[in-house]
Amino acid sequence: MRHLALIAAVASLASACAHAPTASVAAPDFSPIVSESAPAHARLYADCFRQAADTGSYRRASDGGGDELLLFTCTGTPAKAFYDALGPWSAEIGSAFEQGGRTYRSTAQVVANMFGVDSCSALDGADHRCIITFNAGDFLDE
Repeated sequence: MRHLALIAAVASLASACAHAPTASVAAPDFSPIVSESAPAHARLYADCFRQAADTGSYRRASDGGGDELLLFTCTGTPAKAFYDALGPWSAEIGSAFEQGGRTYRSTAQVVANMFGVDSCSALDGADHRCIITFNAGDFLDE
């Protein structure tokens, strides 16, 4: 008897779902995005992007699920400035870690892997390197 009641309940739910009104989809909003002056840390990103672009130090990465990134790698002065600025932030959010002899500081905690995480690293206080990600989208592969 309980089996028949369960079948009846599932059938009634399926029927209700099949006849539910279709949700209307809102038209896209093409208004320009409102922006404001960039904060001081934006310069760290800009300097890293600039050096990486000037030296051709960028590569493509894909997560296999449709996310396409460009990884910009900077070194030297821009990377050291970014790494140093990340020190207090990484300590506050717990995003500093050691890997392969390098000390890393990231802009966000690593949850599953480094995909999409901006980070800077140093080897024994030198050889600074930052990898900054840019979400490029599907156009990248066209």
